[in-house]
Amino acid sequence: MSGMKLDPIDLRILDAIQRDGRITKLALAQRVGLSPTPCWMRLRKLEKAGIVAGYHARIAMRQIAPVATVLMEVTLGAHRQADFDRFERVIRDIPEIVACWSVGGGVDYVLKVMARDIDAYQRLVDGLLEREIGIDRYFTYIVTKTVKEDTALPVAELIGQDRDGFAK
Repeated sequence: MSGMKLDPIDLRILDAIQRDGRITKLALAQRVGLSPTPCWMRLRKLEKAGIVAGYHARIAMRQIAPVATVLMEVTLGAHRQADFDRFERVIRDIPEIVACWSVGGGVDYVLKVMARDIDAYQRLVDGLLEREIGIDRYFTYIVTKTVKEDTALPVAELIGQDRDGFAK
C-alpha cells in the first residue's frame, strides 16, 4: 500500500521500533503517547501495509572476528536486460555481497562486500571474473573507518514532515 498517509503517531511508532525492535508493547505505547491497544493496532496496520518490512538484529561483526568491508563499483561490458539479469542473479547468491545497488552515472552497480580479509575479497572477485557474468571493469574501495552507519531511516524528513506531522 504505497503512499499511505502517516500521522505524527505513526511517525513516532516507526522511529521507536527502528531504534529498538525489541521494545515492548507497553513501552512503545508510552513512548508514542497512546494506550497499548490502539498503539498495537497501528503497528499491525503499518506491518500489514508493508511499511514495517521486518525486524532484525544488527551484529557487531568486529566483536567476533576481524573483517574487511569493501565497496566495489562494477561496470558491465554489455547493457542488454539479459546482461543485467545474469549479473544480478549471480550476485544475489553470494553471501559476502551484503548489498548491491544498480546506479546511474559512470558505473552500473555499487556493491558492499564483507570478507574475512582482503585476500578473501580478491578470491571472491577472481571467482566472479571466472564466471564470466559480464564484468568489464571494477574498482575496489577498502573501508578504513566507519564514520556513520545508521540503520534508522529519517522517515518524517523523507516524506517532508517534521515529527509533529507538519509539512517542512
